[in-house]
Amino acid sequence: VQLVESGGGLVQPGGSLRLSCAGSGFTGDYYAIGWFRQAPGKKREGVACISGGDRTAYYADSVKGRFTISSDDAKNTVYLQMNSLKPEDTAVYYCATGPYGLGSIRLGHADYWGQGTQVTVSS
Repeated sequence: VQLVESGGGLVQPGGSLRLSCAGSGFTGDYYAIGWFRQAPGKKREGVACISGGDRTAYYADSVKGRFTISSDDAKNTVYLQMNSLKPEDTAVYYCATGPYGLGSIRLGHADYWGQGTQVTVSS
């Protein structure tokens, strides 16, 4: 199983970015997939997750209404659309998955992690 994130970068406060997580070696619509972030000196935080099957979504309170997780199962890719970005969203963003449900994945119980992509929100 491989996960490759892309789409990070430098953006001004209030701006938008779309992260992509391209997966291989597993059936995307079966596994739950999550987006996580970790800022320097802070614990890893679950940002948004999407379940396998019916694609139920979960969002951390800190990103509700600003971030949207979606999937393109034909491409085995999960996206994180991030709008109204704030400086406190600055972090390395990772996607992760495993043969678990949404409840486990959103807590970070995942077998496979990508290498991460840096998001910096600054003026």
